[in-house]
Amino acid sequence: MPRFTVHVRDEWLTVPCKDATCSIKWLAFEALKRYIKNKPDNGGIQHIKDVHFVVRRCQGLGLLDNDDTIEDVLEDNDFVELGNITNMVYMFSVSYKEPEQYISLDGNSLTSTDLVNLGKGLYMIKLTPEAEQKVVQSRELLDTIVKENKVVYGITTGFGKFARTVIPVSKLNPLSPERTRMLLALRINVLAKGYSGVSLETLHRMIQAFNASCLSYVPEKGTVGASGDLAPLSHLALGLMGEGKMWSPKSGWADAKYVLEAHGLKPISLKPKEGLALINGTQMITSLGAEAVERAEAIARQADIIAALTLEVLKGTTKAFDSDIHELRPHPGQKEVALRFRSLLDSDHHPSEIAESHRFCDRVQDAYTMRCCPQVHGIVNDTIEFVKKIINTEINSATDNPMVFAERGETISGGNFHGEYPAKALDYLAIGVHELASISERRIERLCNPSLSELPAFLVNEGGLNSGFMIAHCTAAALVSENKVLCHPSSIDSLSTSAATEDHVSMGGWAARKALRVVEHVEQVLAIELLAACQGIEFLRPLRTTTPLEKVYDLVRATVKPWIKDRFMAPDIEAVHRLLVDQKVWNIAGPYIEKYCMEYIPESRPSSPTAFALDPPPSPRKRVRLE
Repeated sequence: MPRFTVHVRDEWLTVPCKDATCSIKWLAFEALKRYIKNKPDNGGIQHIKDVHFVVRRCQGLGLLDNDDTIEDVLEDNDFVELGNITNMVYMFSVSYKEPEQYISLDGNSLTSTDLVNLGKGLYMIKLTPEAEQKVVQSRELLDTIVKENKVVYGITTGFGKFARTVIPVSKLNPLSPERTRMLLALRINVLAKGYSGVSLETLHRMIQAFNASCLSYVPEKGTVGASGDLAPLSHLALGLMGEGKMWSPKSGWADAKYVLEAHGLKPISLKPKEGLALINGTQMITSLGAEAVERAEAIARQADIIAALTLEVLKGTTKAFDSDIHELRPHPGQKEVALRFRSLLDSDHHPSEIAESHRFCDRVQDAYTMRCCPQVHGIVNDTIEFVKKIINTEINSATDNPMVFAERGETISGGNFHGEYPAKALDYLAIGVHELASISERRIERLCNPSLSELPAFLVNEGGLNSGFMIAHCTAAALVSENKVLCHPSSIDSLSTSAATEDHVSMGGWAARKALRVVEHVEQVLAIELLAACQGIEFLRPLRTTTPLEKVYDLVRATVKPWIKDRFMAPDIEAVHRLLVDQKVWNIAGPYIEKYCMEYIPESRPSSPTAFALDPPPSPRKRVRLE
């Protein structure tokens, strides 16, 4: 009989289920029944049958129907979240599929893409022989120092307390299993460099815990990014030591020692210096930053596709994407975005009936939100590239203290733990990627405003009776406004801690968390634009757009039907948001972009009212792929 662990407020409950065909609603009510049974006031819930749930698939981010069966909703290692006005309930699936492939860690070659995949549970971990040898050599030096009674900070001396104030668990939100898995994987990678002095035995136990998906309870808040992420990394270490709470797909949430025992694992027993080795570093900031930059990269390239579709619906011109314009301001991102637009809209390569319908109109140029996409989207791409280099460098950096140099026979105290690098980079990422939502919201306005689009008001017939995309546009505007506050850099702040020893801090933890929130808001705004652009296509039928954009339209329509009259829109927005998170829009249009970039054909240059010659000159250049 499968059993599910359910988090209701501050308590963890186990709910037996006869099989996985039970509904999510049933599981929620069963959990609440157990919760209120031992509460004198019924936990503030007066009538359990009157409780209405909003269900969200946490890893998938999409809204679910309460009547969905557990087996239909949950994938391997997945879980769902149910909330109402008084409760937040976390359902953790006990379904777990152990990965069959390994990633070998040496502390030098892990990428942000690898780290995100490790977080998703796609791989297990092992060390390279070279890494094991370096770890052993580093530990041997520390053992010598201890035997000789030398005074070395953090090895034969004490170091600060793990925490001064205990925050009730009910007031904390833990990292998701996916993000905790990333955090643990990254900590293992850093220790594998061989400069931290951790023993090979301890490192192997950490790897065993990772491979069994035994994950500590790690609060998402609490780091100032000074001596690294002391608070969250302390919680990570606590579970590995058999203290506090842990979660695994096999056991659910339970005391850490019981979770480890259930998997045949032993708690870590700390040796000299290993306390600092486990808690000193920037892995919380960096692991969340890796997810943020990967998702930012995915939504940035899909934003070009969505904007191109909007341009088609608004009957814009492709003249602004002429390669000669962008050679005069040759920023890599700008040139890449213009190339993508040409690859999707080139009238010779991909004939468009919509484009042909207004080929001889007298419009000279389009609004900035369409004409300036290469310039605006371009700097976002360049920003992401810059941030990704910093994050990938940080992923493979030794960031604790003191550093153990076995080849020199000494330890050196330094400041590699300071989180300023990833903090500044992630503040920059938030500012950069936000602009995709800012310009997208203005395009949504143009789609919804009949004086700007030549389409029905708010993209629906019988306006007044139906409000169409009116509220969806309001949602986009609200998310953009919220992003403006979130884009205020956290790394410009510093509060002295640890009795003025840590007298300058990075606030990188908040930089990472809000960068992720900004990226999610950007994804949601672009999901609304994609829905609006596809709805606009309905009013231009039977005319068709280019082949790749028609494929994108078909993808959306396979998930969301056109709006004939008003209906509950949130599930549709979430469904398209999921398409973007899964990069399905890119997977559909990307091959057309790749093929266009590799073909040697003249650049299409339609006539323009501003052309100096009656016949536009052909492009003699070959199209080459930009690196």
